[in-house]
Amino acid sequence: MKHTAISFALAGLLAFTAAGCAVTRDQSTVGEYLDDSVITTRVKARFAEDKQVSAMSISVETLRGVVQLSGFAKNSTERNRAGEIARSTSGVKGVTNNIVVRP
Repeated sequence: MKHTAISFALAGLLAFTAAGCAVTRDQSTVGEYLDDSVITTRVKARFAEDKQVSAMSISVETLRGVVQLSGFAKNSTERNRAGEIARSTSGVKGVTNNIVVRP
């Protein structure tokens, strides 16, 4: 009997969370949020593989397929390379490159 009550409670919780509720303040759907998370992960992974880009100095955020880059680069070559990598990543619809070159 106790397990049945817990099962019903979990089923209700799952039904509530899967009902298409917004998951961010900008009202993204669950699917958009997951897609954006995948894109962010892909861009970060490509930064980590690239010898010109410091993955630790550049932040990546994605909203509805648009990637926003921020942080600091050693030079304009690194800044531009980060933008190129993001633009060429699967699923990216656009890139806003706010990376600042350190003097």
